[in-house]
Amino acid sequence: MSTAATVVTALTFVWLGMVVAISFLEAPLKFRAPGVTLPIGLGIGRLVFRALNAAELVWAVAILVAVVLGSWPGAAIPTATGVAVAALVVQLIAVRPALTKRSDAVLAGHDGPRSSAHLVYVGVEVIKVAALVWLGTAVLVGAT
Repeated sequence: MSTAATVVTALTFVWLGMVVAISFLEAPLKFRAPGVTLPIGLGIGRLVFRALNAAELVWAVAILVAVVLGSWPGAAIPTATGVAVAALVVQLIAVRPALTKRSDAVLAGHDGPRSSAHLVYVGVEVIKVAALVWLGTAVLVGAT
């Protein structure tokens, strides 16, 4: 396995593990903990997702660099990389601002309708997870 393939594989599965652990385990479970109110849960979530997204940006850039510098037998690896990175960009630029606006309002004590942005974020998260599984698997099997 080439150095680029090793880097892509390792970072892809680290990124995947972080997303699954935080988005699909920590995020929903924190609201079930005794004494965790909506404002407390949102405050914790904002901190955790800000850190996750910062780490994701690092992994995405490193993977992009390795994919650009590597030699790949077909389009699967660059395409899967593009889908994963595009999903992250959509989350950061298009969805996170709406989530931040809603959480700011809740933290300021305002009630209002639930935001559909959360469901959009989760949907894009599922796409990102699928792309990361695709990418990691494609590199491991040397997909064309």
